[in-house]
Amino acid sequence: MSIFLIRHGETALNASRTLQPADTPLSPRGLAQAAAIANRLVDAGVVAIVSSDLPRAAQTAQAIADACGLPIRWEPLLHERNYGDLRGQPYDTLPFDPMTLDGAPPGGESIATFHARVAQAFTRVVALRNALDGNLAVVTHGLVIAAMLDLHARLADGIARPERLGNTSLTVLSARSPHEVGLLDCTRHLEAEAADDRRSLSGG
Repeated sequence: MSIFLIRHGETALNASRTLQPADTPLSPRGLAQAAAIANRLVDAGVVAIVSSDLPRAAQTAQAIADACGLPIRWEPLLHERNYGDLRGQPYDTLPFDPMTLDGAPPGGESIATFHARVAQAFTRVVALRNALDGNLAVVTHGLVIAAMLDLHARLADGIARPERLGNTSLTVLSARSPHEVGLLDCTRHLEAEAADDRRSLSGG
């Protein structure tokens, strides 16, 4: 049995490459993407859902919950990295790359604080999955999934984590250490108006 890591659907601020305030909801395309991943997971053996409670993740998780007939467990440790006063700023106008910023922006998290929180979240996710008889769906954010892959999972030799994770992409980890990645950043469920916009911002 496995851990399914699912990035939330697209938001208007993803599409405009803007660092997002916490209350950012899904765009119409994001809602279509959430419906598509939900449909994909109906027969995937998902027996529980845990999600960030930020609106963009919560709406994605709710679509999966409705399709699978499951409740959602809310987990604030799965929130995206907090960029504090940088939220609302267009990514491409900043004089530095906030995704690689080690220090804490005003009102936000340093990379060390963020990684420590993700480690706590991952420990809780693994414990929850191991108490289940089936697959666990984890709905969260791009930088959270990236940190889990970099620090807590093992990719096959010769496979690198993509720089950008697609909206509603599915990544599958084995439930047991070393949490080998069996599927990485898969968006085959997205078609037509729900297709992933590879120019949009992944994270933040």
